Amino acid sequence: MKRITNLWPGGRLKALTLSYDDGVEQDRSLVEIFNKYNLKATFNINSGIQSESSIWNDKGVTIRRMNAFGLEELYDGHEVAVHTLTHPSLVDIPHELVLKEIIEDKKRHEEQFGYLVRGMAYPFGTYNDDVIEVVKFCGIEYARTVNQHEQFTLPDNYYKWHPTCHHINPKLMDLTQAYIQKVGGPLSLIFVWGHSYEFAVDNNWELIEEFSKQIGNRSEIWYATNIQVVDYLKAQRRLKYSTDCSMVYNESSLSIWISVDDQAHEVMPGRTVLL
Repeated sequence: MKRITNLWPGGRLKALTLSYDDGVEQDRSLVEIFNKYNLKATFNINSGIQSESSIWNDKGVTIRRMNAFGLEELYDGHEVAVHTLTHPSLVDIPHELVLKEIIEDKKRHEEQFGYLVRGMAYPFGTYNDDVIEVVKFCGIEYARTVNQHEQFTLPDNYYKWHPTCHHINPKLMDLTQAYIQKVGGPLSLIFVWGHSYEFAVDNNWELIEEFSKQIGNRSEIWYATNIQVVDYLKAQRRLKYSTDCSMVYNESSLSIWISVDDQAHEVMPGRTVLL
């Protein structure tokens, strides 16, 4: 019997994804850093209050959301996802408002950015089973929480997708080094989240610069947005194998990679491959 295991694109075993919230001015500097090191991120923004008039203060630092104009260029190559129209705690409002907050935010993002928006981050990290049902109804395929587990595991529930850690976690760089040094399977993922304004508040832009420098531009790591991770994993799980695992059929539109007796194989879209 052949030994068959899953791989990320390009035959990799490791992947990185990032998620940042609120569409604030500091995203400009953060995107510049991510692009410098070829990292991919998801930016969760609130279309109903995406304006420079949306201002608050944190530890003496003025935080300001960006105007919506020009965000297409800024976030090009990354993912824009739902964060609701006005950033309420979804467990504290009627279901009818939960529906409006999500579906209208999704609609506005799609109109502005010109692609299907299928991801989300919960405002304040609050959710429950009723909220999740509305999220699913709106055509959202994943939703990120703020519950960090400090592991490199894959999501087991796309609507309770817990990240590895927030960037202010004191273990961030230790986790980063552990991930860089990690050898062999199983398939793994490091997922970091936060708010870019926190680097201004904490005066520690060097933290995300050093993190990005260490983990970026590595051939053994696949860099992906949140939705790219979800799409790939879903397509991978739809692979069809023959009874004796001598053949595999890829019904999806993505190339999927697998390891067969420690040899990487690419299964092209719509193809059946002899193993």
